Amino acid sequence: MEQIWAPWRMQYIRMAKPEGCILCDKPKEKNDTANFILYYGKKNFVMMNTFPYNPGHLLIAPYRHVPGLDDMTKEEASEHAEIIKKCIKILKKTFNPAGFNIGTNMGRVAGAGIADHVHTHIVPRWQGDTNFMPVVGCARVIPEAVTDTYEMLKGKFRNRPPLKKKD
Repeated sequence: MEQIWAPWRMQYIRMAKPEGCILCDKPKEKNDTANFILYYGKKNFVMMNTFPYNPGHLLIAPYRHVPGLDDMTKEEASEHAEIIKKCIKILKKTFNPAGFNIGTNMGRVAGAGIADHVHTHIVPRWQGDTNFMPVVGCARVIPEAVTDTYEMLKGKFRNRPPLKKKD
């Protein structure tokens, strides 16, 4: 049997799972590059997925720790939808994907192990981006480092300063 290497996955498997909620904590750290945060809205923010399905895999989440779309205020939900549209436009212009998978995670079983903090994934897709590797080799091939993708995208969003930590 041939060996198929996907060493980037071991970092995720072995890493200590942080206390608290990363979607609450990361925007407050004021360390956008390390946390791959691209955009701060008034009610929601955009960060890259550290373990992406494809280059340009983004997460949109409200600052407020709420479990579902139905728990968001009208302002949070409206801005969330507008940011999704903004991300799609930026990803189209930057990477020219053939399509997108867009999905909202609500609850631990929905994915990512982030309980009770709703977030939306935007995954750019290209013809042929899924091949035999995930099926036969149980490994995904990501053709670009997350840091390189972040550098390409960070200037495309007009940011406001990170939120100040509450005392």
